[in-house]
Amino acid sequence: MPVDVRGLPFAPPGKVICCGLNYGDHIDETGRERPSHPTLFAKYADTLLPDGADIVLPAGLEVDYEAELAVVVGTELRGATREEAGAAIGGYTVANDISVRDWQRRTLQWFQGKAWDATTPIGPVVVAPDAIDPKAGVDVLCRVNGDERQRGDTSTLVFDCADLLAYVSTFTVLRPGDVVLTGTPGGVGMAMTPPTYLRDGDVVETEIPGIGTLTNTIRITD
Repeated sequence: MPVDVRGLPFAPPGKVICCGLNYGDHIDETGRERPSHPTLFAKYADTLLPDGADIVLPAGLEVDYEAELAVVVGTELRGATREEAGAAIGGYTVANDISVRDWQRRTLQWFQGKAWDATTPIGPVVVAPDAIDPKAGVDVLCRVNGDERQRGDTSTLVFDCADLLAYVSTFTVLRPGDVVLTGTPGGVGMAMTPPTYLRDGDVVETEIPGIGTLTNTIRITD
């Protein structure tokens, strides 16, 4: 199956929708309450870049990593039930929601810290929906320069993949190729003591066994 530059064997996504605060340990490290509904924000397709690409950002930013399982929509969904949403999953891939924390904190809305161009690696491939079982649990890992920073298990998601697709389809149609990021586990840089952000030359690896590993290098420009 052909794979485009974003690692997706579908049409380029019209929508990239992300869920925050979806792992218990990450919710705890942020000091927030468990959400009663998914905490959603959107990205543009311009944010996506492939495995091996550099993540280029200007100096002076607080740049953080967020390893995530991403769901690729396979068939159109509108007002779907949980069962319909599960059947519409076209596949799974790996993503890293690289976040600019100081911009994210500027307001209660996270958008400006999450939608910087070419900052969301995705890929390296999309696996078929029966290749892994996120409900039973798969590991989601992030390493920086070989040092493991995150290791989560998708069985602990507050809202699983079918939940998220069904919920999103209630207010906006999802079409083949659209991508939904399911959230990140604990261990992000901003929660470390002291906060530890990405620096020029850092190599960030994002891995989900059964899918593969994204490898991207941070490049900070003057």
